[in-house]
Amino acid sequence: MNRKIALITGASRGLGKNAALHLAAQGVDIIGTYHSRVDEAQALVVEVEKLGAKAVMLQLDVGRSDSFAGFGAKVEQALREQFERERFDFLINNAGVGLHVSFAETTVEQFDMLMNVHFKGPFFLTQQLLPLINNGGRIINISSGLARFTIPGASAYAAMKGAIEVLTRYQAKELGARQIAVNTLAPGAIETDFGGGTVRDNAAVNAMVADNTALGRAGQPDDIGGALALLLSPGAQWINGQRVEASGGMFL
Repeated sequence: MNRKIALITGASRGLGKNAALHLAAQGVDIIGTYHSRVDEAQALVVEVEKLGAKAVMLQLDVGRSDSFAGFGAKVEQALREQFERERFDFLINNAGVGLHVSFAETTVEQFDMLMNVHFKGPFFLTQQLLPLINNGGRIINISSGLARFTIPGASAYAAMKGAIEVLTRYQAKELGARQIAVNTLAPGAIETDFGGGTVRDNAAVNAMVADNTALGRAGQPDDIGGALALLLSPGAQWINGQRVEASGGMFL
């Protein structure tokens, strides 16, 4: 029986890296993308291989939709040469950047950057890769708890994530004929370097998150990697078109 293959954008660090390691530990091979840090990308390959899985890392800027046709060709080549396969099974649209700025001060350039990375990118990258996803495969779009609760300074970022959540439902409906399930995973505040590492490194912010979370702490990368692996497990195949929040019960 063929092993499953997951393609994870933004896999060289943060939540994408953690997800790759969780999936590799469950016997899933990885095609990951990185933006610019080749050293981090290669370090992930080594870690995945230690877990007994294969990994290939490809460069990709998800904010440049004009590069997706070329990227798709690289994925085809990697599947053929590294995995002796024509298609992969799971797509995780994870890559992203943070921005903390008030609604009144958000510039057109900042808005366009977030739109290109968080909405236009996943929309057209998924479209480009559809022929390479196996029937019966799965897609997970990463959203944010900020699409449900409101913290000033995240209006543009959260709006893009809200758009992704709507898109997820449409994808689930339209790809159902191919038995491809599509869901949203929405992390709460997690201790990573995302957004400058504020939740991880700023004690006051970390305490605020913990005080407003039912489980009494900020999230850890393993909380999200584990949740993502759970959504891609055989037992979750009937979950489709859903928003699953992994926030420890933040702002309930």
